[in-house]
Amino acid sequence: MRGQMAELEWRDGVVPVSTRFDDPYFSLENGLAETRHVFLAGNRLPARFRDGFHVAELGFGTGLNVLTLALEWARSGPKGRLRVTSFEAFPIQADEMARALAAFPELSEIAPHLIAPWRSGEREIRLPGGVELQVIEGDARLRLGPWDGCADAWFLDGFSPAKNPELWGADLMAAVGEHTAPGGTVATYTAAGFVRRGLTEAGFEVTRAQGYGRKRHMTVARKADPE
Repeated sequence: MRGQMAELEWRDGVVPVSTRFDDPYFSLENGLAETRHVFLAGNRLPARFRDGFHVAELGFGTGLNVLTLALEWARSGPKGRLRVTSFEAFPIQADEMARALAAFPELSEIAPHLIAPWRSGEREIRLPGGVELQVIEGDARLRLGPWDGCADAWFLDGFSPAKNPELWGADLMAAVGEHTAPGGTVATYTAAGFVRRGLTEAGFEVTRAQGYGRKRHMTVARKADPE
């Protein structure tokens, strides 16, 4: 079941903006720095990397988060594989992906390893260094429940909860909790109260942390270990 294609416009010629949600795909200040602050540091990565570590994501977008993760994995020098599963309802075209990622020269060597297979329609992609990516297209509210995976860390990166509340509801946060390993973590750029409450109800210990750039706060959470 494939998702509907994304509809984009471009801000300053380099930042893709969803016309469906009227929200940019990444920070107007520095999307790569935002990814490192929110999703990597928020999940205490790369310190937790190990063979078989599994990252899951709501909102694949341009692939920026996954490529930044893969770059850090390669730099950290672990042996083995890193698994990544991303859910995306509105996938972008390969040309749009290439245009968006061109804003980040640091990713210039690894980006083609995502763009080329994406262009040919592949959604199970191997990236350099033992990174195994699966992108599951369609509504995450329908796709996450039947998924048989269990993540060690989650990137919650849907569009703003105010503009895309469907990707932040309590039922979906409960599903995130069900698909998180004990001691697993969540990080997201939003500090919206209903998102934090949903994560708490899903069994996470939730903390408000310093946000990136102009955002005062973000959210990090850890699933409690079984008693």
